[in-house]
Amino acid sequence: MTPEDFIKANAALMSPPLVPEIKLHLATEVVPLWRATEEELAEIGVPPPYWAFAWAGGQALARYVLDHPELVTGKRVLDIGSGSGLVGLAASRAGAASVLAADIDAFACAAITLNAAANACTIATTQDDLIGAPPAWDVILVGDLFYERPLAERLLEWLGPLDVPALLGDPGRTYFPKTNVEKLASYSVQTTRDLEDREIRETGVYQLQRSKPGG
Repeated sequence: MTPEDFIKANAALMSPPLVPEIKLHLATEVVPLWRATEEELAEIGVPPPYWAFAWAGGQALARYVLDHPELVTGKRVLDIGSGSGLVGLAASRAGAASVLAADIDAFACAAITLNAAANACTIATTQDDLIGAPPAWDVILVGDLFYERPLAERLLEWLGPLDVPALLGDPGRTYFPKTNVEKLASYSVQTTRDLEDREIRETGVYQLQRSKPGG
């Protein structure tokens, strides 16, 4: 079974609550899909299906980009840790000159391609780990990636010194930075208790302030 076949068999096209303009292949039953990929399908190399959910940070960031298209219009945009591709799709809809959605999960890249087609958007994908790469973009978008310490530290070490705007969407994950961020907006994002500890997550959109290398 190809990643595309798996996605089509286990997800349905629907719109996230905060971003009704965009349709994504999302899990209709959270727990069965998560258990299937972690247990039964682990043998054939299917990773946890982060791509199958519209996470709160991604929803908030996508909403902000759609409501403030001047942030990305005519610009080269990187959506890193893209998952479903929601944030990158929002940037494409808002008029970005180009969008690269990066996710190390092949299933995420397949989902992004399917989601782009469903929304008549053009988005490039890559499985390369771009954290640490020389910046080739005008804007970097980061939706809900501060849930693990090693990943959060790598992101901040890379993004902090860059002379490129980095916008972050985050619902208060443990490893989200406490300093060097400017809050731009706040949203109440509808979620599910299967994924989160509450049905509404207060979620912020922030701009990362540039830091000195090594600082």
